[in-house]
Order: sequence, then structure tokens, then C-alpha cells
Amino acid sequence: QEQLVESGGGLVQTGGSLRLSCAASGRSFSGYAMGWFRQAPGSERELVARISRGGSTYYADSVKGRFTISRDDAKNTLYLAMNNLNTEDAAVYYCVATRLVILSTLPHDYEWWGQGTQVAVSS
Repeated sequence: QEQLVESGGGLVQTGGSLRLSCAASGRSFSGYAMGWFRQAPGSERELVARISRGGSTYYADSVKGRFTISRDDAKNTLYLAMNNLNTEDAAVYYCVATRLVILSTLPHDYEWWGQGTQVAVSS
């Protein structure tokens, strides 16, 4: 069974840091682009960061310079290092993967989704 399982979420103060991990199983995702979406209450899902199979990265403007996406294909694991967090970063963060080679920010273009991990930021 193919699965993406996120971990590393939690409560952090404004200005703090968290590192999310996404452990993939059931198949190798090394040939696919992977990324992180987030969804805050009352908001649509937003692509936060994406990394291609070759390592090229995309970041939403709101997180550029603060978040870093990386992947370890030997461990079949995706990461998101988040620094200088603020209250607008509070959301459920989802690990995703897609066969699509070109960049897409649309949720329906991502075939695999994890269950999500909650990130809360206190002011």
C-alpha cells in the first residue's frame, strides 16, 4: 500500500522553527515531484513548496527565505524545514507527490496525499 506519512508538527512560538518529515512507503517516489500543501481553517489548500525529481525547488512567496524543502531518496523521505514561523503559517500541512513533471500549484494535480500534520503558532 502506497502511503505518505507526515510527522514533526506541533505548537511553536512566533519566530520559532519546526522540521516536518514525510515518510513514503509502498513504492519509491524518487522519480516523482513531491511537495507540501497547507490548509488553514476557512482557506483553500495552498502549495507551500515543491521539489522536482531532479532537485529543483519552488516556494510560495509567503515562505521564501524561511522554508526549505529537501528530499532523501535513499530514505524515501521528504522534509520541510520551517524557520521564523508566524501566526499566518498555522495550518495543517500535507505531504504530496505527483507524476506531473511540470510545476503545478493545483491540488488536483497531486495523486498522493498524506493525512496531514498540524502546525500551530502562538503569538
